Amino acid sequence: MPTASLAGKIVLVTGGCRSGKSAFALDYAEQEQPPGNRFFIATCPVLDDEMRRRIDRHQAERAGRGWAVREEEVDLAAALRAAPDDAAALVDCLTLWVNNIMHHRPSGGDPGEDDLAALAGTFLAAARERRGTTVFVANEVGLGVVPENAMARRFRDLAGRVNQTVAQAADEVYFMVAGLSMRMK
Repeated sequence: MPTASLAGKIVLVTGGCRSGKSAFALDYAEQEQPPGNRFFIATCPVLDDEMRRRIDRHQAERAGRGWAVREEEVDLAAALRAAPDDAAALVDCLTLWVNNIMHHRPSGGDPGEDDLAALAGTFLAAARERRGTTVFVANEVGLGVVPENAMARRFRDLAGRVNQTVAQAADEVYFMVAGLSMRMK
């Protein structure tokens, strides 16, 4: 967990599904800034009732904890620039952001790994320009079996490339397993 806030600090919290990433990231960011100086960037679109229930659960976890919220599915750099400069910003999650880019890319076409790395570079630059800490949450999707279809393999590869890009830029990286954190960097 953090001990002091550094200007423009970037933190990545990654791990498998339901590993405790979001709860850890919330606690981390809350230790960085008091209520009212916390900015949550939600990337999850409401696709169906099950996803609505997940979103509702995450919103309930943040209720009363001093978070301003901005929903942004694609332009994370703009969302980070809209955050108060000294606020703790939390982006949850990059994995859904990759999905959003794949399925709603304004310019059309199939994004390549280099395209996603470049887009990640834009939001990382915006995070670095801030005085407050920015915490990114991302699923580690490359630890399982190779997906059987091309689109799922493409998604896994793109998410992996984004995770690598963010991890390289991050000041701290945490890996979550069964609700336990392991500091990787």
